[in-house]
Amino acid sequence: MEPIKHECGIVMVRLKKPFSYYKKKYGSEYYGLSKLYLMMEKEHNRGQEAAGAGCVKMNVSPGHEYIFRERAEGTDAIKRIFSSISKDIETAEKEETGETPFLGEIYMGHLRYSTTGRSGLSYVHPFLRRNNWTSRNLLLCGNFNMTNVSKIYDRIVSTGQHPRLYADTFILLEQLGHALDMENERLFKQHHDAGLRGLELSEAISRDLDVTNVLRRCAPTWDGGYVICGATGNGIMWAMRDANGIRPAFYYEDDEIVVVASERPVIMTALNVPKEEVKELEPGTMITVGRKGTTSITRILPEAPYKGCSFERIYFSRGSDIDIYRERKELGRLLVPAVNKSVGGDLDHSVFSFIPNTAEVAYYGMVEGFEEFLINDKIKAINEEMAKPQPDEEKIKEILLKRIRREKVAIKDIKLRTFIAEGNTRDDLAAHVYDITYGSINPGDNLVVIDDSIVRGTTLRQSIIRILDRLSPKKIVIVSSSPQVRYPDCYGIDMSRMGEFIAFRAAMELLKENDMEHIAREVYRKCLEQSSLPDEEIQNYVKEIYAPFTDEQIARKIAQMLTPEDVKAEIEIVYQTVENLHKAIPNHPGDWYFSGDYPTPGGNRLVNGAYINFYEGKTTARN
Repeated sequence: MEPIKHECGIVMVRLKKPFSYYKKKYGSEYYGLSKLYLMMEKEHNRGQEAAGAGCVKMNVSPGHEYIFRERAEGTDAIKRIFSSISKDIETAEKEETGETPFLGEIYMGHLRYSTTGRSGLSYVHPFLRRNNWTSRNLLLCGNFNMTNVSKIYDRIVSTGQHPRLYADTFILLEQLGHALDMENERLFKQHHDAGLRGLELSEAISRDLDVTNVLRRCAPTWDGGYVICGATGNGIMWAMRDANGIRPAFYYEDDEIVVVASERPVIMTALNVPKEEVKELEPGTMITVGRKGTTSITRILPEAPYKGCSFERIYFSRGSDIDIYRERKELGRLLVPAVNKSVGGDLDHSVFSFIPNTAEVAYYGMVEGFEEFLINDKIKAINEEMAKPQPDEEKIKEILLKRIRREKVAIKDIKLRTFIAEGNTRDDLAAHVYDITYGSINPGDNLVVIDDSIVRGTTLRQSIIRILDRLSPKKIVIVSSSPQVRYPDCYGIDMSRMGEFIAFRAAMELLKENDMEHIAREVYRKCLEQSSLPDEEIQNYVKEIYAPFTDEQIARKIAQMLTPEDVKAEIEIVYQTVENLHKAIPNHPGDWYFSGDYPTPGGNRLVNGAYINFYEGKTTARN
């Protein structure tokens, strides 16, 4: 119901054949560019604020451009980027200049959602570091958020560098660029001492450049969740994933092409290849495609506990991935016992629906679970009827015809421009973002609606609950297929401020109601005392805010806080449990949003910092 911003989506393409090969087989030299466009469109769900594309062309004579970049802001950024590229190509072809813009062996694409509050074209990937030596040029993009930007910044400043801006992408560009310079200088000395000069020296450096040395120099200093992608001007493409596997990355290779993307189905669809041929990039490793098209996978960081992000599976990733589809259905199915309890087992007078549209798959799983539950009830009832001396056929027929009642009761009608109004008028407009199917339930029924997450609760309170109440149900059960979101994210999802979480606000209200506000003060004191400790020694003391209460107590308080005074129906909120989350998504155990168990040391520092900011009334996140 409430859009949550995700950091980014990445796409990398490396062609392994001459352009003439693609012209003959596919009818266009721009085969790689068309695949870049297709995959960026397929990843549009991951970033709708801005987009960028880059290209590197190899073996270009001096005096001619070999790195191209196009960036744009806005929800139509992809369209604008590729329209501009197409115009440049058409102009070059008409003028017969011999220049071929965006015709290259390496392509890089990026979709952006900002989670830092910074906006503007200067912050749109890919970033470019220029140099007259091809092997010192660097195109960079990524899906990442670093928890220790200040430390990385201090480190690069200590080397004598002067970054233009204090932002993680700029800082990483300078850090990696400096390491790339160091690798070039190492090779320069080696080959210069061997007697090479001029173009021979330059070619030897370009030939022997090893970007794994660059990443081994930089990556150990990073704390965060990331997939970072780069391309050097001399034709090396690479992508690296964080050691805990927090952010996803997949790749595919055949004799024509190598691609890397944030999601598996994107590659499967764009290249028409089966799931088994699309590989997941192992955490802590990098994939490198050298100048001659040779691919290698290299471990850069030691193996660490795998903490693939579960929230990404619940909310962001494309449901067309069969594994994600099954996981989401299982999330719904596992909610059956709790939901059945909430309606008092009265399935005859309960209608099931979902709040469009991302929860639809979990809804299917929940309904299928109830159908299985109903089958067992039918078997029991039929056996009881058959045990009678004269079974009633009409009664048996009635039992067999029992169905789970399902309706689409909420419809997202239009996206109203609520920014034109203020105060009560704005709230009134927000209350009409969704419409309902009148007559879809009987007055006095229970109405069960499932959503994939309830993070802030704003839309529930401002519109959804009131809208559903118009149907005159006896009880409205709002079901979340994810557990209570209690802790901020610091790895690339826009959930960084404590006060935004309805679960946190509910816990704070419970502390107040139970004369336990001293706990909030004590947590603040403990967080402050840890401020000067190394990240590795910091503990997440915010957990103590929730410790006195059960999940059910917090859920009841949330329901109370989100229920408008004029609503007549009883409101209950049912959350997924963390235990069931892991049952449904066993291969992605990263659950820090719900448990507070952060996979990297920087996470504990940032959650404590977020609490300090909340307690002191600040709105910005600490980094």
